[in-house]
Amino acid sequence: MADSMAEELTVNATLNETATNGTGKIPATPEGMAVAYTSLFLMAIFPIFIGSFRSVKYHKEQKDSGEKPETMSSKDAAMFPIIASCTLFGIYMVFQIFSKEYINLLLAVYFFFLGVLAMAHIASPVVSRLMPSAFPNKEYHLIFTQGKEENKEELMNYEFDRKDLVTLGGCAVIGVWYLVKKHWIANNLFGLAFAVNGVEILSLNKVSTGCILLGGLFIYDIFWVFGTNVMVTVAKSFDAPIKLVFPQDILEKGLAANNFAMLGLGDIVIPGIFIALLLRFDLSLKSKIKSKTYFYAGFVAYILGLLTTILVMHFFKHAQPALLYLVPACIGIPVMVALIKGDVKAMFCYEDHAEKKETKNDEKKKESVKKVN
Repeated sequence: MADSMAEELTVNATLNETATNGTGKIPATPEGMAVAYTSLFLMAIFPIFIGSFRSVKYHKEQKDSGEKPETMSSKDAAMFPIIASCTLFGIYMVFQIFSKEYINLLLAVYFFFLGVLAMAHIASPVVSRLMPSAFPNKEYHLIFTQGKEENKEELMNYEFDRKDLVTLGGCAVIGVWYLVKKHWIANNLFGLAFAVNGVEILSLNKVSTGCILLGGLFIYDIFWVFGTNVMVTVAKSFDAPIKLVFPQDILEKGLAANNFAMLGLGDIVIPGIFIALLLRFDLSLKSKIKSKTYFYAGFVAYILGLLTTILVMHFFKHAQPALLYLVPACIGIPVMVALIKGDVKAMFCYEDHAEKKETKNDEKKKESVKKVN
């Protein structure tokens, strides 16, 4: 899982203000910048809020089915910044050697399929509810196997209906729009879909693992943004929906605007999966009042960290590693709340889908059954 995450989230920490630099772009007005950063802010918090609640449903379905979802271990979390660094530098070298146009063409096709599937996954329940009862729905079951008889192995087992096909068709239209025009709205629709799915499906099962992951990426972010120009170069060259963008000149040019501010999806997904874990921890607490204290603490912390990033970037007029501000906030505030409420031990002992440990009484019962047999 770490490899796939690294591939999709390498440009994970860049809020970048595009200024006039010989490209003929008009400098952003204060009003245009305010609109752009407000829009990015809202687009950033939306996937975290929605994805966190979807993650609760996803984990419940996994638990009910008896499946244990793939989660990131502490070792994976410690290795992730190293893998992400190697991937980031590898992409940077590829852009130095090969034509940017050909690379982005391949990426566009790749993300076309990923984006259509990601959007369909989110939109399918909504479309199904909106469909009239008179819609001639039919269910289908697609099974793909290899081998014969005893050697038969199931590779795919997928159930869907005509409503799902309608949803997929609508998402494919948006995908073609992105593929042909590369319009920033289509880019953002794909980016939001990736972010919501990432927060929902990518799983941290322990708070300690989340702290290791965020701590490692805290250092990773600072090094690659302040120490080199690699992060910013890749962010500008990598023409794929792994970042949310919004034009700062939209008031002057409308939908044809092209002077963009941007926020990497990693600045949303990485803190988001930690905040989603806090929500699941909230729901695990056996208290009479089912509050979501730690989720809202983490969510407010993310908002404060993101606002700080935008303000610092605007003041210094330089790209900022967003995790420099997000990580201390997202870890520090929930832990501080836990200290006040006396839940620190419970927080760091909590584990999603924890395997039930056998007690001494269970072991004695098993031994007595063996003796009887």
